[in-house]
Order: sequence, then C-alpha cells, then structure tokens
Amino acid sequence: MKFRNKRRLQILKQYIIGWTIAFIFLSIVRGEGTKELGSIQMEVWRAILASFFMGPIFGSISGIAQILTEEHGYKQIAFQKLLILRFLFAILFVASIILLAYFIFGEDIGLLQFAFEPGSFAIYLYIVSVDIFMFGLRQVNLFLGSDNLWKLFRGRFYTPREEKRIFMFLDLQSSTMHAENLGHVEYSKMIQDCFIDLGISVESEAEIYQYVGDEVILTWKLQDGIRGQNCLKVYFNFKQRLNKRKEYYLKNYNCIPHFKAGMNSGIVTVAEVGKYKKEIAYHGDTINTAARIQGQCNELKQEFLISESLKNDLNNLGFVFSELGSIELKGKGSQTRLYAVNQTNSK
Repeated sequence: MKFRNKRRLQILKQYIIGWTIAFIFLSIVRGEGTKELGSIQMEVWRAILASFFMGPIFGSISGIAQILTEEHGYKQIAFQKLLILRFLFAILFVASIILLAYFIFGEDIGLLQFAFEPGSFAIYLYIVSVDIFMFGLRQVNLFLGSDNLWKLFRGRFYTPREEKRIFMFLDLQSSTMHAENLGHVEYSKMIQDCFIDLGISVESEAEIYQYVGDEVILTWKLQDGIRGQNCLKVYFNFKQRLNKRKEYYLKNYNCIPHFKAGMNSGIVTVAEVGKYKKEIAYHGDTINTAARIQGQCNELKQEFLISESLKNDLNNLGFVFSELGSIELKGKGSQTRLYAVNQTNSK
C-alpha cells in the first residue's frame, strides 16, 4: 500500500508539472505578438501566474484519470472501449475547464456565449492535445518501465555503468501442455491475464524488466529488494493472486496457472542499447545465474529457489529457507549453493 501511494503521487507529480508547463507555454504564445479574440484579456505575467494555479488543478484531474485507468481500466475492458472512455473524459475535462474559467472570468456574459467565444476552439484543441500527449508519454514510460524514460532523456544509460541488483526469473510451469490443450490464441490470452495479475508486483517495488514468451524477468535495486523482504513477498503475493482468481482461470482456460521462480543478486552492467529500437539492457553473470537457478526448479521439485549470495542479504522473518546443497549450474565452472523458499504460514 505504501508503494502504491508513492506511485500514485509520482503520477500526479508528473501530470501537475506537465500541465503547468503546458499552461505557461500557452500563456507565452498567446501573450507575445498575438491579439486575443475572446473577452478574456490577460497580460503575459498574469497568465503565467495563473498557470501555476491552473496547472496543479488540471494536472491532478488528468493524473487521477490516468491512475484509475491503470489500476482498473486495463484489466476490465477492451482497449477500444478504453479509448472511448478517454475521449469521454476529454469532453468532460474541457467542460470542467469551461465552467471553472466562466466562474472566474465570465462576469457579464452567458455561459454558452462564453464557451463558444471566438478563439475558444483553439484553446480546447490545445487542451485535448496536451491531455493526449500526456497520456501517450505515460504509455511510453510504461513500455520502458519505472522512470526509465526520464533517465534516457538525461543520458544516464548512454555510458554503461554497474549496479548491484536482484533478478527473478518467473516461468509458467507446464507451458507446453497448456499450449497444446488451449491452442495458441487461448494460451496467449491466459498469458495476458497472468501478466496483468503480475501487476501486483509493483506493490513490492519490483521493476518488470522483460517479458520473454511465458517468462517474466523482475528486478530490484538491492536495497529495494531486501527492504521488507520485497523480493520474496512478490512471488507469494502473485501466487496468492492467481489462487484467488482460480475460478476465473478454471472457467476460461480449464486450468490454474502455476509459476516457478529462481532468484539471484550481484553486480550487473546497465546500458542503453539499440539504434532504431532502443532498450535499457542489463548484462552480467548475475542474470545468467538467476536463469539457471530457475531452471533447477523442476529437477529439485521446488517452486522457488534463490542463491546463497541473496539469502545472506535477507533475514528469516516470515520465510523458511531450506538448504539444498551446492549444485553445478549449466555454463558455470563453480558450484552454487541453493535454497528453497517457503512461507512460515504456508499450508
């Protein structure tokens, strides 16, 4: 809950800053070298001051709409309906702006006359365009993950640098059997539903690094992952989420999806890669080892395995670590000590 509120505040902050900048830009453009057609006449400096009042208001409204869209819209309605709802929101948004501006500036003029004054259409078009731009920018940020868009703008990943991180490989168990039973289309729909339910991972401060077929790679900065056992909680929270929705999965896919996970921590290199399709990529043995650990789940008949290096950074509160001994992982010259992880209150 704490991280969810933090994410909501982050979205509101981005929208408030974006809308404030948009209003300042509009004030400068309309105030320098142009003549107002409507009844509202305002000097540039007053318009800029008004922007610091209008920006937070409309940024909050637009930001709250985005939060509701992310938390409820994507998992309940089709994308086409989502676009229709965003369009309806834009109409209501413009209507609210007209009403607010009318109560502030519309002294000796009727509401309809005020709403359709000369030059008003250009302002409405500008406002809708800003809302669409902010919505699009948010989608790009979601595609890149976390706040990586802003980090790319700052050139933070242009030069490779090292970070200490935790990586989790989360893989659907019996994926071949599911694909054969369901067929490719229904199987893909089930994967979509599973990954939507994996959205619960943000509550544990996880960053979704990559989707690879029916596998997901999660990552944390080391301190974020070990704080409050976040990197361990995410697996069991996801498992609990799937179990709560078992009736839905049984009804639609005649099965309950189950995932197995492997996790490791260590030094990795992060860098911006690609020319025509850019991506923020992590490189290093830490990632390869995490993948190999996950690959041992079936052989060792375990659902969640971690390395000794990660286990040493964690405490035992709420979890039981069962040592499985040192195992030689594929592609590694030395052996790696593995631990199975279970909740202390698991049934």
